[in-house]
Amino acid sequence: MKTPLRVARLANLMLAGMLTGHEFAGFMAIYPALGKLPPLARLQAEQAIYRRYGKIMPFYMSSTIASFLPTLTLIQKRKSPAFRFTLAGMTCFAAMLMVTLTKNLPINKRIEELPTEEASFEEFRELRERWDRLHAARNILNVTGLVFSALGALSHADTEKTT
Repeated sequence: MKTPLRVARLANLMLAGMLTGHEFAGFMAIYPALGKLPPLARLQAEQAIYRRYGKIMPFYMSSTIASFLPTLTLIQKRKSPAFRFTLAGMTCFAAMLMVTLTKNLPINKRIEELPTEEASFEEFRELRERWDRLHAARNILNVTGLVFSALGALSHADTEKTT
């Protein structure tokens, strides 16, 4: 494997691993911990988190998906396991982004808009239950995408275009 492909793979695996780890930590630690807070404190905390993530995550998620493109471009053999696993990894992350954009973000927006008062707590609970199910699906896609990406990196073949 030549240097340009190695560099592209390294950047891709770093971004895919960081994003997967971040999302998995939220799934396993952050959101369950927030679930132990009293309803008002939890609502306020999640509103603050969503506002912050709204500024960070679009770039982070799209950068991860974009990092697949140089790797795929540098793989000469399109029918090789390296190419197919890498493409499958990108597809998983793209599917995760679609779930995020079409399902999670509308929920986030509604949660951000909820008044911080007791009358909002039932709607918040219902929104969180739906969001948690979607977040679990997104985590499955992320982990699967990372595994495919790693399998692509570990596949042996003459995979780089010659220049």
